[in-house]
Amino acid sequence: MADERQAASFEGIDVTYKAEYIWIDGTEPTAKLRSKTKVLADGAEPPLWGFDGSSTNQATGHASDLVLRPVFTCPDPIRGGDNVLVLCEVLHTDMTPHASNTRSPLAEVAERFADQESWFGIEQEYTFFKDSRPLGFPLGGFPAPQGGYYCGVGADEVFGRDIVELHLDRCLAAGLKISGINAEVMPGQWEFQVGPAGPLEVSDHMWIARWLLYRTAEEFDVAATLDPKPVKGDWNGAGAHTNFSTKAMREGYDPIITACEALGDNAMEHVKNYGHGIEDRLTGHHETARWDKFSYGVSDRGASVRIPWQVEVDKKGYIEDRRPNANVDPYVVTRLIVDTCCTALEKAGQV
Repeated sequence: MADERQAASFEGIDVTYKAEYIWIDGTEPTAKLRSKTKVLADGAEPPLWGFDGSSTNQATGHASDLVLRPVFTCPDPIRGGDNVLVLCEVLHTDMTPHASNTRSPLAEVAERFADQESWFGIEQEYTFFKDSRPLGFPLGGFPAPQGGYYCGVGADEVFGRDIVELHLDRCLAAGLKISGINAEVMPGQWEFQVGPAGPLEVSDHMWIARWLLYRTAEEFDVAATLDPKPVKGDWNGAGAHTNFSTKAMREGYDPIITACEALGDNAMEHVKNYGHGIEDRLTGHHETARWDKFSYGVSDRGASVRIPWQVEVDKKGYIEDRRPNANVDPYVVTRLIVDTCCTALEKAGQV
């Protein structure tokens, strides 16, 4: 009887779901993620929505209205049910891309070189912080030197695994192309990988995966940071190693060398757009090449670009650009690599 009364009390009320609108703001030198919730009628597609750009470093107070246009929607693994996450790009009210909208120029480049079938896999490193220090760092001191923490196991070497596992499960539930996780070299430092996928897809999925990371860590009263050098001194920085191939590279070795040479010819343009603070991380130490010197080599993690050993053996495959910071904008790094490498391959007739 009670169930019947409860059911009757909802008669005439439309079924609704929650859409979490997520976008990239205009904070400099490194943009932040923002989000807010819209309640929609069941069956309704997430529409355009507005926000106050003067509060996100994207507009001034006298002309603050900006537009959110949905570009990627996936299940919301936190709220569950029919609720969704909605990644948006930012537009002006005349529907032109905002200056902070780095997705729009990527879309143009990706379409121009679509016939080359670019694939990416991005390795996102990050660091957990609690009470103003990395998770696992003792109060007022330092842990044992790095080394045993990488892919480690045990409470004395691994910190934050419960957050990492929950984040992985949520990314999978959202349908993201997450392909792995591992503990990194410094305590409290982890990595997840997204891909292989095309430039727009890998970037969209990476932004949602980052949002889920922050949101999941929030539940544990822990902050996740993409700071490229979270601890000064003899500690590894945090990068976003970017693996790349085209159809021609997956079928032959000469296009791989062409791509590496092209990245060298455009090295400084890439480095200056590979994330703020890159000079602090790319020092020539801690498995990095110096930011102002370009190199590539087989199985060389001290090179700017690594050709995996099996790629040389198979004479086909992919390359790994090891220079991007953890805080790099995936829309920017994929655009630069596609533009640089695909232009060179086209000129060389290797498409």
